[in-house]
Amino acid sequence: MSKKRKSHSPSFKAKVALAAIRGDKTISELASHFRVHPNQIHNWKRAALDGFPALFDGTVKKSDREIEALVAELYRKIGQMQVELDFLAKKSNL
Repeated sequence: MSKKRKSHSPSFKAKVALAAIRGDKTISELASHFRVHPNQIHNWKRAALDGFPALFDGTVKKSDREIEALVAELYRKIGQMQVELDFLAKKSNL
């Protein structure tokens, strides 16, 4: 019988990756402590180290601002289309 795969939260992954980066314990010790495969710890550590430069680059904040602007624009268009739809629905009933 197959086991169901575990899904770990991003905060758990960050905690494990940070412990691996610190280097206080070996990967094997971390794997037994957190009950995760050592390869997974290596992957999370590599992903964390690759993502750190973007935190200080300002690109993360810029992309968040761009997403917020896009969402605001789309909500504006939805509102405009709703008003047009209501107008046309009223005109077609006459």
